[in-house]
Amino acid sequence: MMNDVSPPDRRARLLAVGAAAVTVVLWASAFVSIRSAGEAYSPGALALGRLLAGALVLGTVCLVRREGWPPRAAWPGIVISGVLWFGLYGVALNWGEQQVDAGTAALVVNIGPLLIALLGARLLGDPMPPRLLAGMAVSFAGAVTVGLSMSGEGGSSVLGVVLCLLAAVTYAGGVVAQKPALGRASALQVTTYGCLVGVAGCLPFAGELVHEAARAPVSATLNMVYLGVFPLALAFTTWAYALARTTASRMGATTYAVPALVVLMSWLALGEVPGLLTLAGGALCLAGVAVSRSRPRTARVVAARPRPEQTRESA
Repeated sequence: MMNDVSPPDRRARLLAVGAAAVTVVLWASAFVSIRSAGEAYSPGALALGRLLAGALVLGTVCLVRREGWPPRAAWPGIVISGVLWFGLYGVALNWGEQQVDAGTAALVVNIGPLLIALLGARLLGDPMPPRLLAGMAVSFAGAVTVGLSMSGEGGSSVLGVVLCLLAAVTYAGGVVAQKPALGRASALQVTTYGCLVGVAGCLPFAGELVHEAARAPVSATLNMVYLGVFPLALAFTTWAYALARTTASRMGATTYAVPALVVLMSWLALGEVPGLLTLAGGALCLAGVAVSRSRPRTARVVAARPRPEQTRESA
């Protein structure tokens, strides 16, 4: 009996899935850390501090590995993703979460994967298989459920909703711009130089960062450093690694696991016991991700059939 995929292909697929899982877990942990750091740092200062911590780690790794400069063809995608995703997204999300409750923020930002799917199909030619669409629909329903269950009365503002919407748009645009660059440069190069572009864009907040760092409690500063080292430096690199090996639409759908993990981490770390509706929404998010990442049986059967050149070699 033949395997569905060859051992090298299976190993590469498992590595990509593992990289995506690392990204999702670390991005979920970021929501818990942002809550602490955001009490002492303004949105722009927090974004810049996080980017500086991430750039220091990424730059050191690049020097040790002697990665060098990315090819010229990769720079448009690096610059666009650096401005949109590393820069604007961080500032907009930090600011938006100060204006709206966590449920509303999660609900609005989670239109990002839908925008990635639409932009990916339009600009990158990504396929839109029925399972991906069905999985995204289920996950989005779960995100809506989580958002509604966590929303507080009177905790939202028009400005906050607009900022979260801006965060979703810049996130989607950054992902779609990053995908072509990953075909020309390594995941580490794209992440490192995108982070440096984000640092350059957030330099106007340097004065605020210095002023607030002098007064901030150590816990808030440590959370900011954590955000730069793990959810940014590590998670953005594992994201780029996985994105280079699949479509932007499928990777976007994977991030629907984040709301479910945020609920679990808030429960464990902050003692915030979720209600039944929140748990049900989290389960829907995870179920939708499982559906969107699955492959139809016919595709597995086709993958198991030997290619003509393999048949000739066997003969």
